[in-house]
Amino acid sequence: MKRGFLIDMDGVIYRSSQLIPGAVEFIKLLQKRRIPFLFLTNNSQRTRRDVAMKLNRMGMPVDASHIFTCAMATARYLAHQKPHGTAYVIGEGGLLNALHENGYAIVDKSPDYVVVGEGRTLSFEMLESAVQMVIDGAKLIATNLDPNCPTQHGTRPGCGAIVSLIEAATGLKAFSLGKPSPVMMRAARKELGMATSETIMIGDTMDTDILGGVQMGYRTVLVMTGTTCQEDLAKFAFQPDLVVDSIADLCDHDELLDELVPTFNREDDTPHDMREWIAAHS
Repeated sequence: MKRGFLIDMDGVIYRSSQLIPGAVEFIKLLQKRRIPFLFLTNNSQRTRRDVAMKLNRMGMPVDASHIFTCAMATARYLAHQKPHGTAYVIGEGGLLNALHENGYAIVDKSPDYVVVGEGRTLSFEMLESAVQMVIDGAKLIATNLDPNCPTQHGTRPGCGAIVSLIEAATGLKAFSLGKPSPVMMRAARKELGMATSETIMIGDTMDTDILGGVQMGYRTVLVMTGTTCQEDLAKFAFQPDLVVDSIADLCDHDELLDELVPTFNREDDTPHDMREWIAAHS
């Protein structure tokens, strides 16, 4: 059976502005074996081209076709729900560009939707306008519900924090389209060209990456280089199919089954050979 990978970035591929050891080698292995993959991000600030350039400058050999953002998922969903609609946007270039590419006009009066993403240009006047528009009937859309964003200088409020303020002021809940939303997870799989049974999600966060994969029926791999530690696993009612220390573990051995059979190093009784693991979960 062929396979395809959906791969989170921050905490899996890089931390801050530094690539995680083994990340480039794993991606080169996928490219060598012509195994399809997409990087998924809940950050709506950058366009897919911008994200690809950031990765290129870090030494990751990918192009824009390998990037799928929550802004893209949001814009495509809205275009399907209401073609050629209008939106008032709290966000930056990646979100604005995605909406324009999908036929949406950005307005500051009587929008169909108020769409909230990440941004560093947020003002109280923007929040005040958004609140009144939602009260007047615009639908509240969140590109994701992540409460904060890691930066080189610490942590800043994320889309989820901004949305929570608008929800509290209006008494209305936002519809979120980023991970773990099935909307984004399904759209990414279709972009990848894989069936559900052929899709593997690699992430570092249980309540976004792994939850989204589990809900969609994808195989899931949790790496321990991001926000999750081993002790956290006991808190969740769902579990990943496989836990590895780092994405580097996925390219320790260049063995193949169909297209890719790496060996995973584990300290418990999980099968060490990916051939056994796939057979056990098929």
